[in-house]
Amino acid sequence: MDATTNNKPGYTYQAVYRYLLDRIEAAPGDVEQRLPSLRQLAQRLGVSVSSTKYAYSLLEDQGRVYARPKLGYFTRVSAHSPPAERLSSLLDTVFASARQPGMLALSSDAPAMLLSLEQPLLMIERELARQYPRSPTPLYQPFGEPELRSVLADRYTRPAQRYWQAEHVFIGADLRSVLELSLRALGLEGEVALVESPCNWAVLRQLQAARMTIIEMPLGEDGRFDLPQLQQVLSTAPVRLAVLSSATNVPQGGVMPAADKQQICAWLAEGDVWLFENDGYGELCFDDSVPRYRDYADPDRLLVFATFDKVMGAEAPYGYLLCQRHTEPLQRLFLERAFRLSPIRQKAIAKLFTSRRVEQHVRKLRATLHARMQHLQALLEAHGQGCLRIVAAQGGAGLWLEATRPVDMRRVFERLLAQRIVIAPGEIFSLRGLWRSHLRLSYTLDWRKDIPQALQQLVKAIQAEAQTP
Repeated sequence: MDATTNNKPGYTYQAVYRYLLDRIEAAPGDVEQRLPSLRQLAQRLGVSVSSTKYAYSLLEDQGRVYARPKLGYFTRVSAHSPPAERLSSLLDTVFASARQPGMLALSSDAPAMLLSLEQPLLMIERELARQYPRSPTPLYQPFGEPELRSVLADRYTRPAQRYWQAEHVFIGADLRSVLELSLRALGLEGEVALVESPCNWAVLRQLQAARMTIIEMPLGEDGRFDLPQLQQVLSTAPVRLAVLSSATNVPQGGVMPAADKQQICAWLAEGDVWLFENDGYGELCFDDSVPRYRDYADPDRLLVFATFDKVMGAEAPYGYLLCQRHTEPLQRLFLERAFRLSPIRQKAIAKLFTSRRVEQHVRKLRATLHARMQHLQALLEAHGQGCLRIVAAQGGAGLWLEATRPVDMRRVFERLLAQRIVIAPGEIFSLRGLWRSHLRLSYTLDWRKDIPQALQQLVKAIQAEAQTP
């Protein structure tokens, strides 16, 4: 292996990382192996010690290796699947179970279930269909309908911070496709990404699909990072991309202080790191005055992405992004992908915005979510028997909870399945197997069901698991 074929630190680091990963995966998973020291590996591959240190630190973050003082690095023995495989398996089980008839899904994440715009959207669509004559050859716009792109540009423009134009907006089929094209267009596939943890599972999956090395930065209960630790990571690891929530950290529910956001954006700019701001829940922060990362970010390395469905409902599944710089590669890839998105549906969404219907709806939805959150919190306090610690939610559609005694929430999930109750274990929001004693409970659930009884079953399952040897 020649790790010196490219002198850029990022490329050297990746070569070392892949060498170690291949070595770890080639060995039996149930046998611990000692790995070369930093200096031994550097000499063997002809790279710097700092490059080998980068590689080991990320493998350590991912739970693949651990360090013994004065002895070096060792692989972790695991009788189970690697963390990434465990995530996919558990996540698929959660979603498949929630879709089964008769299941009470306490795991759902669909804010618009409480209050949607689907009926007004479809009514406007029917009206527009009568106004626009049917063309024998539908004229699909490669970047999205001009009306919708213009509306989004106006909506995101904040005169004191940043102006957007329609040419900066791109509409895709869904969140997955928008992220996929963004990473490819900006040359970020296979690079190192930093994410907040717990992290949106859909974002994690797409970064995995792009073969990215993922560094997870845990959030405290106050919604903040350990800033010295974050600075250390940004100064030592070859991070090319940071994916952060715009307002409310979802699913954790906290809010990053403005001063922290400003400092983080300054560090990202110093390192020439792309910021992908996840604005999927930006409208659902209970305090609308909370500043966004984009208010402080370097416009040359900023991309904002979101979907319509969290606010409008399942009939508006499209994803979108805003990016002021490097739009040419985005245009090229969107042209190649040639999304066939309904022009009339996009025009109808645009009309909901221009009529201020969305603005009115968001205010009502926020109030409804806040009331449901308080109701669920009161039920948990009444029936929780001290088993769960609640992280106060400042937005979003769910509560982030931690068991007061260490338990494997995956096992709790399995116990509840037998009672036709589905929860979202905290493990699905991490690739490193973090948050195993946590879970997310949605308050956009079917409130016609006996929710107090379901919460009592949850508490019993946690207590039973805590007593299991």
